[in-house]
This record gives sequence, structure tokens and C-alpha cells, in this order.
Amino acid sequence: MSAPLRLRLDGAALTDNWRTLGAMSGRAACGAAIKADGYGLGASEVVRRLAAAGCRDFFVATWGEAEALAPSGVSLAVLHGVREDDLPAALSGIARPVLNTAFQVVRWKAAGGGACDVMVDTGMNRLGVSVGEITAGLLNGLTINTLMSHLASADEDVALNEAQRSAFAALAGRTGAKRMSLANSAGIALGAAYAFDLTRPGIALYGGVQRPAFERRIRQVVTPEAQILQRRCVPAGGVVGYNATWTAPAPTEVAILNLGYADGYWRGFSNKGVARAGDRALPVIGRVSMDLTAIDVTAAPELTEGDWVTIDYALPEASAISGMSQYELLTGMGRRYDRVWS
Repeated sequence: MSAPLRLRLDGAALTDNWRTLGAMSGRAACGAAIKADGYGLGASEVVRRLAAAGCRDFFVATWGEAEALAPSGVSLAVLHGVREDDLPAALSGIARPVLNTAFQVVRWKAAGGGACDVMVDTGMNRLGVSVGEITAGLLNGLTINTLMSHLASADEDVALNEAQRSAFAALAGRTGAKRMSLANSAGIALGAAYAFDLTRPGIALYGGVQRPAFERRIRQVVTPEAQILQRRCVPAGGVVGYNATWTAPAPTEVAILNLGYADGYWRGFSNKGVARAGDRALPVIGRVSMDLTAIDVTAAPELTEGDWVTIDYALPEASAISGMSQYELLTGMGRRYDRVWS
């Protein structure tokens, strides 16, 4: 059964974005973060397209995500490390753990684990072993594929970026790691000094634009479309939606869409968002509710029940309008959409 919501997913834009990020990575290999089900697009389809384009390194958050993608046969790393409960999956070889704590390092060694990755904290104070633990020999005896760290503020021009890069660079040659990896999407735009051996873009693959260097280079991948459930005429003075936040200044043609904040179309789009019929703008009116959104369709007299409209969803602009981050806009889109790749 088809859904009254769909995501138009541009496969060519996805692979073009990866190639753009690869070119910006210089001599470093360019991987792909595909956690959170490929940032909401569907990880298996993202992997299939990026692997065909030449991507060889993929990063997920959990072992459940790794198990779901194991049939793809690509190289996976699990960013959240390895808990005791994860050991059977980790030791099966479907993916490398990214060890984040001294407990995880000890656990991995005791289990006779093989190749792994290691996260080192260089100032974000989230995941990662400390530089001091590394210099004290914590990683001795590990077979490390990739030593990595994560930038806290790569989307801003702050001193912390260089402090983290410098602390990470100082570890070169001290762990036996085959590769070093620091740059996320925004980190790639900071320049060649941040690329090291492997970059790990995420949001920019999917159309996110975090820094000026990505403008007009990163293409939009995701476009939501919603079906009209009802068309009605609201008389002058009539209100629309919860708490009557919009009042018709004149008789207004209104369409109700099968779309709401349960689908990741957040309340921040209330009275601000825009749908489209061709090149005609159809403003969102009233408050976005859980499952329904109203739009002014006066400019599209031909639209009727069952017709589809396109939702403006270029991530930088949608983020500015809604007050939600570009990450939230992508990963918040739920399971009620049909995902249609082109």
C-alpha cells in the first residue's frame, strides 16, 4: 500500500556530493557516516550507491546497525565501541569496533579481538580515550586500523579547531595505527591539514551545508512530498489550526496535507514553511500539528484531494526557518514516508 507521504531521494546528488567531498579531501580517502539509517534516507540504499561510486569506508553507531548492513559486504566501523553484550557480534568480524574507553580496550584485548579502530578525545569530551592514556601505553598490543578523533566546532571559526588538530597530529606514529582520521563534513572544509588519511563526512553527503565552502557545491538530496487530504475555502475572519495562530484576511483556499511533526515536519515551520505546485509557492498557514499541516492553495486552483505538493526542504534554509538543525531535519523524518530513489 502506498503512503500519503514520500521522500524524493536524488541518488545522483548523493554520489556527486561524495565525489565533491572526496576531491576536497585531497590525498585522503573519503568515507561515509551512515548511522541513524543513513541519516534517515535508508542506510542500505545509501551504501549501495556510495559503494558503487567508490566509497570503501562506512561508519555506523551501533552493532545493530552493523548487523543490518553486514550482507552488503562493505567495510564497517562501529563508532560506539564494544560493550560486553556486543562481543559476539564484534568478534564475528562483521565490523571493526571503534574503541572509546580503557574498559573497552581491556575487554577487546582479553577477548582476543583483532583489528580495531580507536577514538581519542582531543577536546570534545564526549567519546574517546585520553591522550595521556595513549602515551601511557594503553593501546600497546592492539592492531589498530584507524586512529580517529572528532572535531567539536568544525562549523565555526574557533581556536578549538586548531587545538584539536594539533593534539591529534602529535599522535602520528605513536600508536601503530595504519591511518589517522579527524575531519567530519565541516572539517573537510577547514583545509588539507585536517584531512590526514581518511575523512568521515556525514551531513554534507545528504545535502547539508555547514560552511561557505559547500555553497553551490553540495546538492540537495531529500525532497518531501505530501498528499492533499482535503481542500476547503476558509471565509474571511476564519482561523486555521490549533490555537488559531492564523486568521484569513479574505476568503482563502486551503489544503490540508498528510504531514506533521510526527513526520519530522516540525512546529517551527508553522506560518513559515512553504509547499509548491510547480513554481508556485503555497505558504504554510497555522500551526503544524502531529499529522496535519495546512497550506494556502489560492495560487493553485487546480489542486484537489489526492493531489501531491512538494515541500521546500533545502537543509540550510529549512534549518533557518524552523529553528531545527540540519541533522534533526534529516534524521527526524520517520517511517511513514515512502522513500523513492531516482
